Amino acid sequence: MFSKYKRQSATAKPVTAAQPKAAPAPEAQPKAPAPAAATLRKPAARTKAEAAPADKERKRKERMGEIKIQLHRELLENLNLAALERASEAELRAEISSIASEILEERGIVLNREDRQTLNKELYDEVTGLGPLETLLQDDTVSDILVNGPQQVFVEREGKLQLSDVTFKDEKHLMRIIDKIVSAVGRRVDESNPYVDARLADGSRFNAMVPPIAVDGSLVSIRKFKKDKLGIDDLVNFGAFTEEMAAYLQAAVSTRLNVIVSGGTGSGKTTTLNALSSFIDNAERILTIEDTAELQLQQTHVGRMESRPPNVEGKGEVSPRDCLKNALRMRPDRIIVGETRGEEVIDMLQAMNTGHDGSMTTIHANSARDGISRLENMIAMAGIEMPIKAVRSQIASAVNLIVQASRLQDGSRRMTSITEITGMEGDVISMQEIFRFQRVGLTPDNKIIGHFTATGVRSHFSERFRLWGYDLPPSIYEPTVMEAR
Repeated sequence: MFSKYKRQSATAKPVTAAQPKAAPAPEAQPKAPAPAAATLRKPAARTKAEAAPADKERKRKERMGEIKIQLHRELLENLNLAALERASEAELRAEISSIASEILEERGIVLNREDRQTLNKELYDEVTGLGPLETLLQDDTVSDILVNGPQQVFVEREGKLQLSDVTFKDEKHLMRIIDKIVSAVGRRVDESNPYVDARLADGSRFNAMVPPIAVDGSLVSIRKFKKDKLGIDDLVNFGAFTEEMAAYLQAAVSTRLNVIVSGGTGSGKTTTLNALSSFIDNAERILTIEDTAELQLQQTHVGRMESRPPNVEGKGEVSPRDCLKNALRMRPDRIIVGETRGEEVIDMLQAMNTGHDGSMTTIHANSARDGISRLENMIAMAGIEMPIKAVRSQIASAVNLIVQASRLQDGSRRMTSITEITGMEGDVISMQEIFRFQRVGLTPDNKIIGHFTATGVRSHFSERFRLWGYDLPPSIYEPTVMEAR
């Protein structure tokens, strides 16, 4: 076969399909335990986390994996990679299929149509994409991909983790995919720098840690971003919060209150921040600062900044604080910091206090009160020696609203609290909760029963809302009651 994408000087190497490995000996069945005395405790679930395909199917997958690795090596030797950059997807798929068919015929490997189509797709993913991860990245039901070494890939669907049947050939195969991701955004990962944060082409968050720090093989975490950006209406329909809470948040953001979104890992802080940003007027100039660019703002006038780690020589670092200091000279109306986690907190608070009303950020905390403590701790860690009363006074005058996002035990994500900061009472920051999520029970299948309710406290900023044209009815502050079932 003569092709414009095939290297004319390439010489084929004889490759034979690897023999399937022998099936492992079945484990001995454990003896049933003796019946225990009556107890109030529920029996603990001890299901083993493994995908268990039939023995014949497992052998077929092992054989297909061996063939794919061999053909991929042959493709890299035969394809003209320089010409591929100008080829369309259809041309590339056809070329890979043609070369693969030729190699299979030369080696005497016979596959049925379904296996051949699957093999061609996987080869295309290996050459142009991220190999075994491509199938999971294209699956809209998957929200997180967690790789624990080459043979164990977990996914999260609807808030629950499950083991997938996706595997890598070995650690070298996994490392090649990691290098492909991080090199695309100008970063590196190796033994001297064993962990890295990056982003995929679609904006998904990527983190990896490699040996020797990762003991049993490289660890990869991918937080996928949905192609369809979730707005306030979508979150209301999903039950993340109510229409009354949405109306209150619209008034708060539109009247330029400084907002902090607080929550744990995976609680939906970034999604909430994206949704809240939809209330910002399109005429305002917004600057965003992030470690890894994830925010997807819809406004016209948005300037995005991303911090940078040091290079191999330990030079060239650009910290979030450096970006924040520079942003203050760029005439922003609002500054949005993707996550405040270090010494940049003092610059963020100063920006909120010096004419950049309506700024927003996220922090890791389990409640609004914990969020205030986190801010105090970050100021202390920045090495700034200030009396605790002065620190709290700075926080109380800068932050107006704390929105608490939580991931509940059934995997659902809820806006569990909206709390206003009203000022100082002595040495203590005074706060009042306006809305909360009230849990009232649990269904037999472990789904949480609960409802959103106002606390009965009228907003401290009601007069500000009215003057800006957001005269919220008093009824939204009336509490609701729901009986446990």
